[in-house]
Amino acid sequence: MAGPGDQLVRIGAIVFIVGVVATLVTVAPLFLGTDPFPTAAYALCTLMAVGFVIAGTGLLRSIAAQRRQARSVVGSPT
Repeated sequence: MAGPGDQLVRIGAIVFIVGVVATLVTVAPLFLGTDPFPTAAYALCTLMAVGFVIAGTGLLRSIAAQRRQARSVVGSPT
């Protein structure tokens, strides 16, 4: 069963991986001695940070849901 933030963590991981690939592709011409990509191509490298933030948000949502669940169990009469 998927928790509240699990989908965000998965999406964040995918976006992060796309950002890693974009970074490798945009940096490779610098090492290979070919013409570098236009400056706009380097904007794709920010997908790593965006993916990290999305995954972090999912993690925080999951933590909050678990805390709410723990409080409801502790606060309920036995």
